[in-house]
Amino acid sequence: MAPKRKQTTPEEAAPVVRRSARLSSAAVAADPEPPKKKQTKPKAETKTKAETKAKAKAKAKAETKTKASSEEEGGEAVEKAEGAKTIVIEHCKQCTQFKRRAMKVKEELEKEVAGVNVVVNGEKPRRGCFEIREEGGEVFVSLLGMKRPFPPLKALDMDKLISDILHKIR
Repeated sequence: MAPKRKQTTPEEAAPVVRRSARLSSAAVAADPEPPKKKQTKPKAETKTKAETKAKAKAKAKAETKTKASSEEEGGEAVEKAEGAKTIVIEHCKQCTQFKRRAMKVKEELEKEVAGVNVVVNGEKPRRGCFEIREEGGEVFVSLLGMKRPFPPLKALDMDKLISDILHKIR
């Protein structure tokens, strides 16, 4: 039989130090100072992703409207006359080939025809698309759904296309 332990009073008992993770965390928990709570700021209204996107779109539209009005005031934008035609060039942003051809057509049309308004990508362009059309009317060229390396676009004779468009506009 094992010898009996000597009974001690709580005042005489000394704390036992052991190197155990559980006991060391218990010793920290027995710290007389409780941990301080972080002060939190009152939260503003939480917004859903849809509300945030809608707000961003509205802001972008307002900026484009103010930009357009400032350009018209500055005289940089082409003024719309009653008989002026608007040509819409829609080109894909996937490759620079689309942009080069669209800019070439735009420059030539503005240079050759006085009072024509040329809009490039007025709305979000479709993928693989190169289209030149009169606003609310005739379509001059329409290449849709092209895949790389865009053979129909590269096969276009741009000078001939521009001359055809000029002939149809006049």
